[in-house]
Amino acid sequence: MPPERYPPDDPREWLNRARSNLARAGAQMPGVYLEDLCFDAQQAAEKAIKAVLIKRKGAFPYVHDLAELLSLVEASGESVPQPVRQAGRLTRFAIAHRYPGVIEPVTPQEHREALAIADGVVRWAEELIRED
Repeated sequence: MPPERYPPDDPREWLNRARSNLARAGAQMPGVYLEDLCFDAQQAAEKAIKAVLIKRKGAFPYVHDLAELLSLVEASGESVPQPVRQAGRLTRFAIAHRYPGVIEPVTPQEHREALAIADGVVRWAEELIRED
């Protein structure tokens, strides 16, 4: 059953989307490229960070660079733990890995790492949003 939906300017809706991407990122099945799953991991982290930005600032820029987005979170006065900073490593999955032949295929280890990073970012964002 889908989660309760919220307005698009509500950080809880962005967390819903982040959780959806995270679930897809971990759903390995025949015929699905690990690059596509890593894209979902990147999207989960991006949407979770944007949920925090909505809570802190009410808005965010439409960029995919997770290190840049985390810098904006810090500029808003929110502390970013070191494990969450690892999200910057996922930015590469936002563009180049989505297209054939641009970069080497993702390894199972890279997929596991991307999934773990994204999971940590989503959990961090959930804690911040839950503090309301």
